[in-house]
Amino acid sequence: MSRPTLLTGWGRTAPTAARVVRPRTVQEAARALADAGPRGALPRGLGRSYGDAAQAAGGTVLDCTGLAGPPRLNVRRGEFTAPAGTSMGAILTHLLRHGYVVPAVPGTGHVTLGGAIAADVHGKNHHADSSLGAHVRSLTLLTPTGDLRRLGPDGPDPELFWATVGGMGLTGVVTEATLGVFPVETAHALVDTDRTADLDATLALMERTDHTRPYAVCWVDLLARGGSLGRGVLTRARHARAADLPAPLRRAPLRHRPPAALAAPPWAPPGLLNRWSAAAFNAARHRAAPRRERGRAQPLGGFFHPLDAVRGWNRMYGPRGFVQYQFVVPFGEEDTLRAVAEGLARAGAPSFLAVLKRMGAPTPGPLSFPLPGWTLALDLPAGTPGLARLLDGFDQRVLAAGGRVYLAKDSRARAETVHAMYPELPAWRAARSRADPDGVLVSDLARRLRLV
Repeated sequence: MSRPTLLTGWGRTAPTAARVVRPRTVQEAARALADAGPRGALPRGLGRSYGDAAQAAGGTVLDCTGLAGPPRLNVRRGEFTAPAGTSMGAILTHLLRHGYVVPAVPGTGHVTLGGAIAADVHGKNHHADSSLGAHVRSLTLLTPTGDLRRLGPDGPDPELFWATVGGMGLTGVVTEATLGVFPVETAHALVDTDRTADLDATLALMERTDHTRPYAVCWVDLLARGGSLGRGVLTRARHARAADLPAPLRRAPLRHRPPAALAAPPWAPPGLLNRWSAAAFNAARHRAAPRRERGRAQPLGGFFHPLDAVRGWNRMYGPRGFVQYQFVVPFGEEDTLRAVAEGLARAGAPSFLAVLKRMGAPTPGPLSFPLPGWTLALDLPAGTPGLARLLDGFDQRVLAAGGRVYLAKDSRARAETVHAMYPELPAWRAARSRADPDGVLVSDLARRLRLV
């Protein structure tokens, strides 16, 4: 019997202890589920959910990173198949060698394929290509009853398939998945950059230009005051063709190197990231960005995964960790974005990683986060005074606007609020109960939000 291990999410808040097992085969994973005690079991990938979604206090956590291996590319069918413990970064690296990419790439390569499906992750191109779940052609699900189910959107039991996509690991252990790919000529993006003066200018430019490029994301300054509130740096991109690259890069256009990772300091003092340091950082970042730049070639690794260049950057928030808050509201509810921006500025809440994107078509997953509209994600030190009250207030504004918070990022929402935000929760529960009739699969998130 292994000793309990203390686990947290990427935000490093609310640690809980669980027995961690590391299956190397599907059979070992099945035994671990069968041997789970009264506190249940849960699959876990690389631990990049920000809150408590991959924790199971007092239970058994299956570290699924051993269920990994190289993707198998089927060029004729335009798809790849990979074990679910394989990281998205490793998949991207492998596919690019052959001139292909995944249609939806999350903001870090350090997330497993199974974890990406469980969170129905989205990238900078959701407005054009939806989330990862839209590109999953089939998956193999190991249920707590020991069954291996081959599921797909058009196959047997589509309800269970969509309950798994975005289902936060609570329907079973995804052991393998097949996804579509699309071809590229190079391992570079061609990036356009614009600096905006305020939130209105940011929203207008994004609305006017998002159809011109498949990738678009805007960093916004949520500490600027007055007329500068919501100023930002908008980047839009498309995949570079070989002819777009300078001559030295054209010699090996598909050469891909993940961002070289510099280690963050192993320890940061409390209060290092405060309203004054964050405001100074934001102002410097805004000034340093080009006012208008077109067609800069950038390696895909750096464009997709900029924060992967700093290993352990979550430690910069100090020993109390941080909260990431991400919500989406429908188009037409821009006043909610303004209210959140103004509330953060008034509170002096120190966020320097605030990202605004436009979202497009959703998937049918009952617990999938995206819907057509605006999504804002921001990091806040967990020790920020009044943070719980501030975010509870934002939740109510988002709910009233017809929006929702992202379960893969959440660490503090109220159960009744989340239930109202996800009205298809009863349908998800019905599909889940068929796969896990004894309620073996459970997480700290599920208990806190009364999902199961």
